[in-house]
Amino acid sequence: MSRRVVRQSKFRHVFGQAVRNDQCYDDIRVSRVTWDSSFCAVNPKFVAIIIDASGGGAFLILPLNKTGRIDKAYPTVCGHTGPVLDIDWCPHNDHVIASGSEDCTVMVWQIPENGLDAALSEPVVVLEGHSKRVGIVSWHPTARNVLLSAGCDNQVVIWNVGTGEAMISLDDMHPDVIFSVSWSRNGSLLCTACKDKKVRIIDPRKKKIVTEKDKAHEGARPMRAIFLADGNIFTTGFSRMSERQLALWKSPICVQEMDSSNGVLLPFYDPDTSIVYLCGKGDSSIRYFEITDEAPFVHYLNTFSTKEPQRGMGYMPKRGLDVNKCEIARFYKLHERKCEPIIMTVPRKVNKLEEVLREFKSLRDRVILQDRRIARLEDQVSKVAM
Repeated sequence: MSRRVVRQSKFRHVFGQAVRNDQCYDDIRVSRVTWDSSFCAVNPKFVAIIIDASGGGAFLILPLNKTGRIDKAYPTVCGHTGPVLDIDWCPHNDHVIASGSEDCTVMVWQIPENGLDAALSEPVVVLEGHSKRVGIVSWHPTARNVLLSAGCDNQVVIWNVGTGEAMISLDDMHPDVIFSVSWSRNGSLLCTACKDKKVRIIDPRKKKIVTEKDKAHEGARPMRAIFLADGNIFTTGFSRMSERQLALWKSPICVQEMDSSNGVLLPFYDPDTSIVYLCGKGDSSIRYFEITDEAPFVHYLNTFSTKEPQRGMGYMPKRGLDVNKCEIARFYKLHERKCEPIIMTVPRKVNKLEEVLREFKSLRDRVILQDRRIARLEDQVSKVAM
């Protein structure tokens, strides 16, 4: 009886590849704010990067093809009076972006078709309602003009961007700072991770906590929680001994320890492939795991490593990928002075017919080249004979 030693997976050989230097975005002053945000947001048209700015907060908006060295005088979005902490592109309009800042406001911006040609300081709408800095902004995945914000005042506010008013305010559910907020796939539920070490699933329409998990991770450092496609919750955090952990909250509960690094793990989830990518702030690697129905449910696939640590990470939506090149994910890694795209691909199996055709074309090209050489030599011989 043969025993299968290696688990079969379509994504076992997913590999990452950094692009050439001329396809990177150079000379960018990436923000130094001590906030565990990704500092980068990407869509199929633009990449947005939070930068250092004197006298307020600002972020860059670059068209994807605007690679190479970025001029220091390049126009920015600069309407906030405090450092920008988080940005998020609207999934329904590639020219609309929201930003949250230390100045306690959320601003929504309209970006011109070809990007900025002058500094943008007038937002489309300013959303005021938080009493402390706003560290999280997230658009609703299915409803237009619905934006969520969460601040250090321990409240979550859901805004109607069209009217500029708060539709729902959840201000009595979190006794401490909110580390992360995630929408469910259809936007009917919220999942939050709080400094009190609890992960909560909230029905915002009913303003009710559906369920909560106490001490999801026992460490005091920040944790993250995201919804998966099947409604389960995936979290990253720290153990009591400050070791980094990942956990899948289903029955039975799966908790795995990773390493003893102190960088907060930012999870990015692809519902089409059921792969979770973990990017640690200050790490120089991206680890990826496949989530299945087989124990232990979270299966390590591989690690993509580079030499330089990452300050932040942007994640391209699936509609912005080049599927003809078998691309399944693309990250925009922030260095201290650079943004570097990283492409994740699945090697395609070459079938026998393609192999034979390739060999035939190569042989045919060589024959054509040989015929041209023979014809050229015959011309030279005839000229000499004359």
